[in-house]
Amino acid sequence: MSQFGVRRGFVLPALAAALGAAALIAMSWPRPAAPTVPAPTGPAPTGAAPVPAVMTPRVPASPPVRVDIPEIGVRAKVMRLGLNPDGTLEVPPLSKADQTGWYERGAAPGTAGPTVIVGHVDTAAGPAVFSRLGELRPGDRVRVTRADGKIATYRLDALESVRKDAFPTLRVYGDVSYPAIRLITCGGDFDRSSGHYLDNTIAYGHLVSIT
Repeated sequence: MSQFGVRRGFVLPALAAALGAAALIAMSWPRPAAPTVPAPTGPAPTGAAPVPAVMTPRVPASPPVRVDIPEIGVRAKVMRLGLNPDGTLEVPPLSKADQTGWYERGAAPGTAGPTVIVGHVDTAAGPAVFSRLGELRPGDRVRVTRADGKIATYRLDALESVRKDAFPTLRVYGDVSYPAIRLITCGGDFDRSSGHYLDNTIAYGHLVSIT
């Protein structure tokens, strides 16, 4: 997957790998060596994420270790991701396309701010962890298990498909006063000349409980 929109080549500050799309492209097409996602720095498009009425619990930060999304059959490990030298977000290696990645410079699950989790949509071998991300709908739940054993449950508020060259950096990485989640993968058409998908699929949600 390539850029998750901020400046070109940068998907969230650390979202630089290529993530899968909502709809899979014919498997005969070549696949990018690594999807890329824009990072949360540089010029950002206008527009803020929706602000639902949410709880803001006081819990210490703890990194995520697993994400569960029952509606699309996801139960996956979560690895830590940072930024590439060019300022793009790292992505999980294609050898671990069944796992997701958490942008460790962002918010920890259950704490105020956006928790950003990315995953591939597919690889040359077939569908990857977020191959069905585009099937999610507002109201669906995402459960993130933390290293301390607590489970942060989020309710999805909105989904969108955007061109990577118009990535909504502010909506994705912008600071918010409540615990939020962003799930990102690749989508749209696959550009054989560049080896990347043209769009990103993004799901936005807010915390409803932490137990």
